[in-house]
Amino acid sequence: MRKITLALSIMISVLTLLLLPGAVAAQGGEPTDDEVNAIAKQLYCPVCENVPLDVCPTQACAQWRGIIRQKLAEGWTEDQIKQYFVDQYGDRVLAAPPARGLNWLVYILPPAVFVIGAYVLVRAVRGWRQPPVTEEFFPISTPEDPYIVRLEQELQNRDR
Repeated sequence: MRKITLALSIMISVLTLLLLPGAVAAQGGEPTDDEVNAIAKQLYCPVCENVPLDVCPTQACAQWRGIIRQKLAEGWTEDQIKQYFVDQYGDRVLAAPPARGLNWLVYILPPAVFVIGAYVLVRAVRGWRQPPVTEEFFPISTPEDPYIVRLEQELQNRDR
């Protein structure tokens, strides 16, 4: 029974893979809204403050999404389109800054702070679990200490 199920699963997978190129070819050369928005999501509106290009309601962003659609129809890759906008408006249009210059700190600092915080937390928890160290403030004296001998004598005399 398992062999039949396995063979049927393989046949369905192969048939699905054979039909996929036909579905892609049926779409034609016009890029879909999903393809345009996948790239627009990685870009920020140069006019608005911190608004991704795919959700920005301004007319300028609608035109920029049209440019993305046009570039996709011409066969441009995602990286080429992003580079086109960087050339026009600078690195500030990218959702993820490139790792060069001081921008690399964006990629290094959060993991470093996380690791340091985890280390401090582990050390603190270990400190809470260990019993406190008791220090003796008065060293143990030897019987030859004249003060201790005198104190013991006075205590013995007092008890009598």
